[in-house]
Amino acid sequence: MDRFAAISTFVKVVEKGSFAAAADATNLSAPMVGNHIRYLEAHLGGLLLNRTTRRQKLTELGMAFYERCKTIMAELEGAEADALGLHAAPRGILRVTAPHSIGSVVLPAIITAYLEKHPEVEIELVLNDSRVDLLDQGFDVAIRGGELPDSGLIGRSLAPLRLVPCASPAYIARCGEPEILADLALHQCVDFTGSSTPGVWFFVQATGQVPVSVRGRLRVNSGHSQRAAALGGLGIALLAEVLVSNDLLTGKLVRVLPHETPLSRPLHVLMLPNRRPSAKIRSFVDFLATELKS
Repeated sequence: MDRFAAISTFVKVVEKGSFAAAADATNLSAPMVGNHIRYLEAHLGGLLLNRTTRRQKLTELGMAFYERCKTIMAELEGAEADALGLHAAPRGILRVTAPHSIGSVVLPAIITAYLEKHPEVEIELVLNDSRVDLLDQGFDVAIRGGELPDSGLIGRSLAPLRLVPCASPAYIARCGEPEILADLALHQCVDFTGSSTPGVWFFVQATGQVPVSVRGRLRVNSGHSQRAAALGGLGIALLAEVLVSNDLLTGKLVRVLPHETPLSRPLHVLMLPNRRPSAKIRSFVDFLATELKS
């Protein structure tokens, strides 16, 4: 049996999570995928995967072997990209992850325009408000809001997200409206737990940034959930303007503290460090940066 084909199949099994999914991705039958894994295990003299009818888990040998194989496969894909001219013409599947608010409101029009310009590219967009590992989960590009930790990823700044403190008319009728920043401490505030400073909202005044501690009975990790809670009258939420612009226009939500300016949330597009990013990654990042200039 071809050892390289077996290694390639093993990597797919780990990435896809099952023999059946790997079979679909490689156009092999599930029994053939199993044959490749058994061949490698016999060759290496140990189990790579502990398997049951419902799940699989890498053994210690399997984890070490997978990490090395993943690096080899990445280098091979880079070499093939050079040879096939992928760095000159964008093509292939591009996997992108983004927060729900950005992915559902901002990205659709941009992705549509990009795909029209590059007909040989396909995009798989996965929305997730949690930070994901690009390498482990097989993403090419991530769009993230907030301050960035030192992750080793390559980043480019995009236009920051303008934020709006808002609440429903029902909440304001029931609890009143804050007049100054200190009044926020007297209100139910629906906080975003994915923030780099949960429990603290920042505003910009002539003297600089002003941190304001907030509290509330509900904290969420999703902008959409924040919006839903605000619409439901649970409290005041600090939300991206693009997410609630229609709600503000129709009166479903009301801006509070209109004389105050919330600190905008930084927005970045990230990719793995690579001396030769493929044309699909490079072209998408460039396109996104042009459409969302900082």
